[in-house]
Amino acid sequence: MSSGYRVAVVGATGQVGTVMLELLRERGFPAAEIVPFASARSAGKVLDGGLTVQPLTDETIKGFDVAIFSAGGSTSGEWAPKFAAAGAVVVDNSSKWRMQEDVPLVVSEVNPDALDGHRGIVANPNCSTMQLMVALKPIHDAAGIERLVISTYQAVSGTGKVGVDELLGQAKAIVDGGTVPAPQAYKHQIAFNALPHAGNFAPGDDHTDEERKLINETRKILGDPSIRISATCVRVPVVNGHSEAVNVETREPLSPEAARELLRSAPGVTVLDEPDANRYPLAIDASGQDDVFVGRIRRDPGNDKALDMWVVADNLRKGAALNAVQLVELLHERGLIGSGAPAA
Repeated sequence: MSSGYRVAVVGATGQVGTVMLELLRERGFPAAEIVPFASARSAGKVLDGGLTVQPLTDETIKGFDVAIFSAGGSTSGEWAPKFAAAGAVVVDNSSKWRMQEDVPLVVSEVNPDALDGHRGIVANPNCSTMQLMVALKPIHDAAGIERLVISTYQAVSGTGKVGVDELLGQAKAIVDGGTVPAPQAYKHQIAFNALPHAGNFAPGDDHTDEERKLINETRKILGDPSIRISATCVRVPVVNGHSEAVNVETREPLSPEAARELLRSAPGVTVLDEPDANRYPLAIDASGQDDVFVGRIRRDPGNDKALDMWVVADNLRKGAALNAVQLVELLHERGLIGSGAPAA
């Protein structure tokens, strides 16, 4: 019996993949070997920690127990089934598998039991959905959710390094009095602006794919297709950390005080809700933190069965890399990883 798992991290040179590697080390996952994978142009690159990037080939992917993907939908579509067929359990961070009926879509604190039925691939939700689910699960369990109205304020790191570079480059040009570089990552200037256009519009759809993800993934994770959801996703000039203004209409009465108590005792949640002292969640403070932060919890004055709240999290960490690693940890704890499992 092996003394640890062989773990592949696919997309290891990207923003999320880099955090995944860090978390696997920090959290002490029982890995005998961690192998980073990336595109052919990155093959042979030596990462911090001395790991050498491998290319994806039919030979290099053999012999793994776990594969964590953060490499985009097309790569996941091609290579996740190959890793699974070779014996690995795949945790995928792309949108490719999330809405497949036979693929569990899992947030570690919300629906871990869904892992038990996996068939080789497990999906990580979208970053905006992820933090929202951690905050809403206690409320849904206690009072049921009838309707959600969500407005997101999404950081440029969600677009990748290209988004961060574009924001910083434009901001520097404006501050220095120079010519603002033309937008590349976005349709319009992002510096000192807010774009009501996070994600992409599919032909004939007046919602972006980010908005559709929030709607569809929320229903699947909470196991309730009847929840009515309105979503508007906005890209804002914040480097890291997504924020969300959420209106929650519950099926049973729930006071702001009761909601705060539910959230204070919920796993993965920190409540910061002292508006008189100017204490509420801020993206700049959530960056680098594991928890989802919730504040500004108050009664909707126009609906006595609804609450308003503000939800913030690090979109690269809990919104992507951390949950993926937590799912791998849960798979290990539940004995759901194959023959390479460490000895008891």
